[in-house]
Amino acid sequence: MNYQWYPGHMTKARRMMQENIKLIDLVIELVDARIPISSRNPDIDELGKGKSRIILLNKSDLADPVWNKKWVEYFAAKGMGVLEINSRTGMGIKSIQGLVQEVCKEKIERDRKRGIVNRPVRAMVVGIPNVGKSTFINSFAGKACAKTGNKPGVTKGKQWIRLNKGLELLDTPGILWPKFEDQQVGMRLAFIGSMNDEILIPDELACDLIGAIKELYPKALQERYAADPVGKPIEILEAVAESRKCYSKGEQLDLVKASGLLIDDFRSGKLGRMTLERIDSDNE
Repeated sequence: MNYQWYPGHMTKARRMMQENIKLIDLVIELVDARIPISSRNPDIDELGKGKSRIILLNKSDLADPVWNKKWVEYFAAKGMGVLEINSRTGMGIKSIQGLVQEVCKEKIERDRKRGIVNRPVRAMVVGIPNVGKSTFINSFAGKACAKTGNKPGVTKGKQWIRLNKGLELLDTPGILWPKFEDQQVGMRLAFIGSMNDEILIPDELACDLIGAIKELYPKALQERYAADPVGKPIEILEAVAESRKCYSKGEQLDLVKASGLLIDDFRSGKLGRMTLERIDSDNE
């Protein structure tokens, strides 16, 4: 299957972020911990030059804990603050404030030398669709936050949310679509649900996912579906259909239904904690 992206507003989103980036001190970027590189937009590194950076490995509860640690080390080595979080449950959210102070300490110190005390750090949250950005903002901001109104020099309509005395969030967060020429990137995005499932072919997506899982976590297929991990992806999908009693009329295996179950099991973590993207020479 050809995985393709249709970014209707990519140029508009990029322009909006370019405009907003001048107003902020810090870029907080959410990525999916299961595919930390594929779920990034490479433009963010260029747009965020000269700004403090934080990477949040969201949905880290669904990712392999061993690889979570390796990805934390990978991004930290690039000079970014990094945290494992789960924006849905709130895991790791309380640690963000301390990390903000740490990555922005030079800016805070510079302000202090100029006699500017208690000026909050201004941050922008960015991420691709379905990476959990809205959930994160709601969890991070909570109910106690107050909009502080338009700042001088800020385009009319932009609002700042004061999270606490040390941090303000621009409430027009950047949504950037990933650009990919590599079909593997598109495929991984389809696995986690960042592409519209309606434009995908379920059994082909499921077979691609089985291929990735059997390479990295073969036991998971055996344990959940009693499938032989040595088999071809289509044979494993048939085993999924049999184990879950997915039959259509005439007692034929319903591979489309089985595909949906398999994909849902992966996305919800029922297959176990998995990281489908590894650090290799291409990432270094």
